[in-house]
Amino acid sequence: MADRIIIDADGMPYRELNVRIREAVAAGTQVIDLHGVRGQRFIGNAVEGDVSINILGVPGQDLGAFMRGPHIRVQGNAQDGVGNTMDGGHIVIDGMAGDVLGYAMRDGSILVRGDVGYRVGIHMKSYLDRVPVIVVGGKAGDFLGEYMAGGVIVLLGMDTGKPEAPVAGRSLGTGMHGGVIYIRGEVPEHLLGPGLALSPLDEEDGAALARHVQAYADAFGKDAAEILGASFVKVHPRSHRPYGNMYVGTN
Repeated sequence: MADRIIIDADGMPYRELNVRIREAVAAGTQVIDLHGVRGQRFIGNAVEGDVSINILGVPGQDLGAFMRGPHIRVQGNAQDGVGNTMDGGHIVIDGMAGDVLGYAMRDGSILVRGDVGYRVGIHMKSYLDRVPVIVVGGKAGDFLGEYMAGGVIVLLGMDTGKPEAPVAGRSLGTGMHGGVIYIRGEVPEHLLGPGLALSPLDEEDGAALARHVQAYADAFGKDAAEILGASFVKVHPRSHRPYGNMYVGTN
């Protein structure tokens, strides 16, 4: 098998496409270029290993679900469920992405140039040095970081198709009990879910944010210093058990 192959996915059923991808990975192919992608689902689903998958077109739902290791680049937009329960690797999306991006994500990174939909980062979690990261260049819909238990979300609010909208929608971080969300610019407090706080960044936050913004800038040809020149706020839970007092027998 060649180190690099091209698969023409135009009109190909998603099952056949994913079989072709798995066969190429099993044969040791290092770079897979997918041309003519038109909504095929589950691309990269549960794929492991050091392989790059370049997608020309719009992949369907659950791109990179359960994957561990691959690098996926989408030269276009992506639909819902990107990185569903992703366990490692990197996904870069040159356009917009849909709802529930990074659902229960456990490691790796997802970088999106533009806007994202609802419930992005829901149930994200981290363990020891496994810290998942989502960086969004545009704005987000409602329930960003809902029930977030770990990891990092960076919301920049720059490359957006919704210039008049707030940087994030309603119920930001609802149920969040771990992790952190860094947001560029101001965040109206009425958008926050219960039990959350807005704080300025400390030195440790600044260093972490700089790393994530640099990765975003490198991916999309941006100026990291210019992005970091604006003010940021930190969204975080006041307690690790925000709803503990709702249960019988708790204080």
